[in-house]
Amino acid sequence: MGMVDELRRARDAYERREWVSAYRTLSDLDESGLAAGDFTALATTAYLLGRRNDCIQATERAYQANVDQGKVFAAVRSALWLATVLFEGGEVAIGGGWVARAQRLLDAVEGDVVERGYLLQLQQLELIVKGELTKAVDRAPQVTDYGRRFHDPDLLAVGLAFEGRLAIYSGRVAYGLRLLDEAMVGVLGGEVSPVYSGLVYCSAIEACQEVSDLGRAGEWTHALSTWCESQPGLVAFTGQCAVHRGQLMRLHGAYTEALAELDRAAARYAAAGGHPAVALACYERGETHRLRGEYDAADAAYEKAAAHGHPAQPGRALLWLGQGRVEQAAVTSHRLLAEVADPVHRSGLQPAVVEVFVAAGDVEAGAAAVQELAELARSFGCSALLAAAGGASARVALAQGDGAAALAPARAGLDGWTRLEAPYEAARCRALLGTALRLMGDEASAVGDLAAARRTFVDLGAAPAEREVAELLGQAAPGGLSPREVEVLRLVAAGRSNPEIAAELILSEKTVARHVSNIFAKLDVGSRTAAAAFAYQHRLV
Repeated sequence: MGMVDELRRARDAYERREWVSAYRTLSDLDESGLAAGDFTALATTAYLLGRRNDCIQATERAYQANVDQGKVFAAVRSALWLATVLFEGGEVAIGGGWVARAQRLLDAVEGDVVERGYLLQLQQLELIVKGELTKAVDRAPQVTDYGRRFHDPDLLAVGLAFEGRLAIYSGRVAYGLRLLDEAMVGVLGGEVSPVYSGLVYCSAIEACQEVSDLGRAGEWTHALSTWCESQPGLVAFTGQCAVHRGQLMRLHGAYTEALAELDRAAARYAAAGGHPAVALACYERGETHRLRGEYDAADAAYEKAAAHGHPAQPGRALLWLGQGRVEQAAVTSHRLLAEVADPVHRSGLQPAVVEVFVAAGDVEAGAAAVQELAELARSFGCSALLAAAGGASARVALAQGDGAAALAPARAGLDGWTRLEAPYEAARCRALLGTALRLMGDEASAVGDLAAARRTFVDLGAAPAEREVAELLGQAAPGGLSPREVEVLRLVAAGRSNPEIAAELILSEKTVARHVSNIFAKLDVGSRTAAAAFAYQHRLV
């Protein structure tokens, strides 16, 4: 097959979004026979397949070919796309140089052209990367306006996405979410190119996660998963997609599956040469391990997240709380509230700091945090934040000894989390409800709600929360053992080996070994015989 036929085959594969075939064919061809548009196609496929260095090299070739042929506007687009890739990789200075080069080319052009809109968009991105959000907010509507006036779907979608995110950060959450919805209309309608579709998908989902609009986040994550699966070989955006799926799995109580999905996300990031969002995957692993009571693994995950540039808080403060390091958790919580000023990130802190302040006995600080959280929840109107505000309000009311005041917010939190199919958070609110009923003298109803909450925690494998509720019920296992550890101990006392226990409980042998090790540590025993003796002494068998 000749060069012309091979080139035609590569271009056809590119149009059909067969990225692997297009990339391989274009890569194998003699570069002297490629046009500027072919280098652009090669750069696009390389980006989508996670080959960042190849993308940069091909874009540089496309830029030079366009300059040599006097195609100013195409050269500007090549320069701006190269800046985008460099900004994404944290190379702000080099990316800024390409933005300046694009501006120089446009300065020699008379009249208004759509490329000026793309230049504005990159200048806006540069401001965001540098943390100059106020200036970026001012430019955001201009980018969107360029997209509308020049009927450019890519520029319109990315302009709406940026404008929406910046509106959210400035406190106009409902308006910002509407703009993101509008951006997604073009993406779902197939009007937007693959690269910009992926960028808008991920931006929209991240925004929903940040303001706790988890219903919306679930819808867009499902749509992103379908979009990724429709493009075999796609690497770009699949890591972010896996992280978002992992977040939702954790929300829905599928902890083992969430950890596996987050592992897949990390593997995809590694295949793509790394990505800033790997830090988020690490943080999410920390959150999942913390809920399961796997504190060492949680601490390691938070540490890794921090090393990759993602804040380890407020998850680590809650971890310290679980480990009994209440004073440290409280000091850090006060520091976080003093440092974080924007409403979006404060909303993400408030539920955790309320829990820490109440545990530390600083009910006044907890009440102040609840008041701000409730105001933010009403302003944002986002489902999960409203549910979190209900639970936090109930927690403070209980700390003040007011069971009646805790009832309504606890029920509101329970209803909200139940609608979101979030069993862990719903069970925590049910436990608060049971505690409120007990304070009001309705012991029978209190025991019913507390027992239901405990069953949920047992099913989830959320050992710390289960132990807390068991203590309220007066049913805590001796030695601080979790329900699963009690099951394992009973089988150890019955003379079962680790493989036999694994088969009976449908667990891996590695998991059983970990449970046995934890049991020995909690009971301060050094043998299976001593552990069995403990079980008989405490009537566990």
